[in-house]
Amino acid sequence: MSDAESWSEIAEEWARSWGSVMQPVHVRLLDVCRIEADSAVLDVGCGSGEFLASLLERGAHAAGVDPAAGMVAEARRRAGDADIREGSWRELPWPDASFDVVATVNALQYADDTSAALTEARRVLRAGGLIAVANWADRELNQLDAIESALATAAGDETPPDGDLRLPGGLEAVLVEAGFDLVEAGTVDVTWAPADDVALLRGVLLDDDPHPEDKRVVLEAAAPFRRADGGYVLENVFRYAVGRTSGAER
Repeated sequence: MSDAESWSEIAEEWARSWGSVMQPVHVRLLDVCRIEADSAVLDVGCGSGEFLASLLERGAHAAGVDPAAGMVAEARRRAGDADIREGSWRELPWPDASFDVVATVNALQYADDTSAALTEARRVLRAGGLIAVANWADRELNQLDAIESALATAAGDETPPDGDLRLPGGLEAVLVEAGFDLVEAGTVDVTWAPADDVALLRGVLLDDDPHPEDKRVVLEAAAPFRRADGGYVLENVFRYAVGRTSGAER
């Protein structure tokens, strides 16, 4: 099964468990990029469409692209007035110089070639346009990693090392290397607060019928984050960076 097919299969559960969690990141990018009415904005890897909905609320001309048909369907339910298409970083299905801003949240790391992906983003940006990239920060800053690491250990696997884009300075470096002028970079706190054991398990395992051993591992690893009311609070961090193409400043 391809990655796109896998994401399509879990699109509905992903939207339920994680769609609103990235809202603090969306707000930061909206503000840093000064997105307002009539801004033309493309969300690459738009997922289930929550950022697109926020763009529409600001009156922006919103467009989104995702390789997973299931995610595209979810996005169209949430942001039906946006121009949402199936596609990927390899070839964004819009003409040159179509957008004032290209944004991507938790998606650039899935590009086959990061440099080529950023070149393609530049192609669809207007002169002076902005690119905004955000993704999970290094594991030590994310309490969610305690659960992911426990699952890996239980499966006999090693927790994969942080990729360059998750580390301090990683996003800034990749934008500068791609020829963008750095505008701003920083971190955003992201809280995940599943209401109970069921919500926790569904959010982590994204499976309607998880294996009992996986359930046990998740619940044990999440125990330090359990509240008295039976819910959970896990504090996490995203990194972001914004770059500008050459041309007149917006």
